[in-house]
Amino acid sequence: MHTKETCQRSIRALKDTLDVVGGKWKLVLVTVLMSGKRRFGELSREVGITPRILSKELQELEVNGLVSRTVLDTKPVTVEYELTPYSKSLQEVLTSMEKWGESHREKTIREMQEDNSEYHK
Repeated sequence: MHTKETCQRSIRALKDTLDVVGGKWKLVLVTVLMSGKRRFGELSREVGITPRILSKELQELEVNGLVSRTVLDTKPVTVEYELTPYSKSLQEVLTSMEKWGESHREKTIREMQEDNSEYHK
């Protein structure tokens, strides 16, 4: 049953989740890192994000235990990022969001096509 207490608990849990993975880039970065380690520059190019924003997002993911950072002994210094075992707890969330996103995109395209066919009658 949905009570005021369960609703408040749900809202608190959603806020906590969004504090960790909210924003435009965090879940995208986690998804990219699922296929393996990436260097900072690779991530920046692959995701299409500025180095300043990427640095901030990666720091927040690291603080929350989702990403680990390794500084390699190279010249110049190279930094690699990879997912932690804890990040696997997001897999179900990401899969659900991906399915919803695909469904939403299909719905939007279908509605645009219907609107266009109505317009051309």
